[in-house]
Amino acid sequence: MADEVLTEIRGKVLLMTLNRPEAMNSVNRDLAEALAATLEDFDANPDLSVGVLTGAGRGFSAGMDLKAFVTGGMPNIEGRGFAGITEFSARKPLIAAVENFALAGGLEIALSCDLMVASEGAKLGIPEVGVGLFAGAGALLRLPRRVPYSVAMEMALTAKPITAEQGLEYGLVARVVEKGTTVDAAMELAEAIAKNAPLALAASKSLLIEMQGRTEAEFWDLQSDQMETVFGSEDGIEGATAFAEKRDPVWKGR
Repeated sequence: MADEVLTEIRGKVLLMTLNRPEAMNSVNRDLAEALAATLEDFDANPDLSVGVLTGAGRGFSAGMDLKAFVTGGMPNIEGRGFAGITEFSARKPLIAAVENFALAGGLEIALSCDLMVASEGAKLGIPEVGVGLFAGAGALLRLPRRVPYSVAMEMALTAKPITAEQGLEYGLVARVVEKGTTVDAAMELAEAIAKNAPLALAASKSLLIEMQGRTEAEFWDLQSDQMETVFGSEDGIEGATAFAEKRDPVWKGR
């Protein structure tokens, strides 16, 4: 099972690779369990600040393994959802590096990350209605928040994908890069993020996600707990001290 997701530590960044290239990284139970375990270890490792998720072979992921679905049902992990990521991903920032395609559950995995880097011409779509299903792993929740409503509706009902370039225009994709360079571009972005304080990164991610659908008053209440934790942390004091002393801060994640 461990081979279903490959990992490589690069400084403070964990590179995770979905590793079923012969099946276009389609998700079966083993891959879901492996990704869930990898993300749990990632969150628990104090030396890691950011994760990059990509796929081996031809592309990112073609979604659920339909053959495995027919015999064994949805590859969902309790408490984490489809592929071990769609209902709970990680406390730390995640970047999806999408080469060539992220389709169906593959796009839903990418949408579970906080930022998406995609290769030129990459296909991003939710074609589930064409095989008698619907996008049940978060796309119908997340897509309308990140692309215009009519675009999300058309994607869901026609089963036709959009391109990475369209995704960039809509705000779904953060960067479009040359084919074969998505991991490098995602790593560059991850390293820029990893220079910052771990607690502040986790709080910023959490607040941006949790603010959706809340009133302004609810947001301030939600933020108050994070303020107490982050502004009273050792890293909070270290950041202010390092700024005053004109040196680089040394983050401890506490």
